[in-house]
Amino acid sequence: MWSDVRLLPACAFMACLGFAVSGCRPEPPPPSPQPTSVPEVTAARPQRRVLTLSTTQPGRIEAFERTPLCAKVAGYVEEVRADIGDGVEKDEVLVRIAVPELVDELHEKEALVAQAQAEVQQAESAITACRAAAETAASRIAEVDAGLVRAKADVERWKSEHDRIKELAAKGSITRKLEEETLNAFRAAEAAVQEAVARGQSARTGLHEAQAKIGTAEADKVAAEARHRVAITAVDRIKTMLGYTEIKAPYAGTVTSRTVDTGHFVQPVSGPRSSPLMEVARIDAVRIFVEVPELEAGQVDVGDPADVRVQAADGPAIRATVTRTSGALVEANHSLLVEIDVPNAEGRLRSGMYATVTIQLAERPEGIVIPVTAVVRDGTAFVCSVVRDGKVERRPVELGLRAGGFVEVRSGLDENTPIIIKQPELFRDGQPVRIAAAP
Repeated sequence: MWSDVRLLPACAFMACLGFAVSGCRPEPPPPSPQPTSVPEVTAARPQRRVLTLSTTQPGRIEAFERTPLCAKVAGYVEEVRADIGDGVEKDEVLVRIAVPELVDELHEKEALVAQAQAEVQQAESAITACRAAAETAASRIAEVDAGLVRAKADVERWKSEHDRIKELAAKGSITRKLEEETLNAFRAAEAAVQEAVARGQSARTGLHEAQAKIGTAEADKVAAEARHRVAITAVDRIKTMLGYTEIKAPYAGTVTSRTVDTGHFVQPVSGPRSSPLMEVARIDAVRIFVEVPELEAGQVDVGDPADVRVQAADGPAIRATVTRTSGALVEANHSLLVEIDVPNAEGRLRSGMYATVTIQLAERPEGIVIPVTAVVRDGTAFVCSVVRDGKVERRPVELGLRAGGFVEVRSGLDENTPIIIKQPELFRDGQPVRIAAAP
């Protein structure tokens, strides 16, 4: 028997010994800890903070204005007065083109102007002469009319005298010869009246002829003036074409391209493949083009603040504002084209550079803000789970601006009630919970 006892393991032996001492009853095992039925939740209180919605997009820098300069007339390049990189002033001559045939045509047209001017002066002189002739004819008419009055008076006088002499001759008081003399004088007076009438008709005919010549001369003057204007217009046209022989800078800027040398034969632009002689760009200010995606395009407004960081230049971001937008989305990528004008007096920003542009779309400086993970969608409404008196309470909320993982709450929450910010959808309304201690 001992041998058997000795064969028992030490632990079994001690167990048997304990059983005997306790009155042959085994001791019950200690109770295991029961798991708690109240879950822990991660909660935090809403905060008041500045919430800024922005979009960051790549942008490209372009000159504020860029103008290709092309030839308007055909000719040989006489002089090239600027090269790439040169600063130019407005209306500065950059290229001169020699077109001698236009100069010859200008001289011809100027001679035609002088000829037309002489014809106008000749017509004016003819009008003056015709008017003088008309005045002379009118004077002759007045003179003839006065002579006719005198002739009629003489007729009346000699008629009266002849009647008196004829009566005396019939009585034998005077001779018949004296009667004949008064009769002849009477007849001569009548002839003088007829002559005065004829001269009056001739004078009036001359007046009508002079007046007709005035009309003709005035018509000739109108025609000469029209030819003069046509000649002047032709001269102006040639001068305009000669003006195209000097290619000038449209504004103060910089020459960015030159494809012409002295002696080149140039022709007017005939299509899209024609290359310009020079290109001038205005770089005292630049335009930055940004394409904003469709989801954010509706929130971009003119005047929105923007930060521009140029990838090829060190230094702080350039503060600017949205200058203009296209107002419609580009069909190719459904984005809104946004332009930002930036001063560039020092010329550090070059056309073709790339930039990173952050546009501030909206800002809420004093709003109540919670993490977006605390919001649950319930049908068409949004709810948050708050912890009140150790229980979950689901509250509907009105949301506002959303940015950077946070969302503005316009109504439904205050700053003093903690909300479940992690997996709130796992807890039902009225469920007991306890807030986990902050780590």
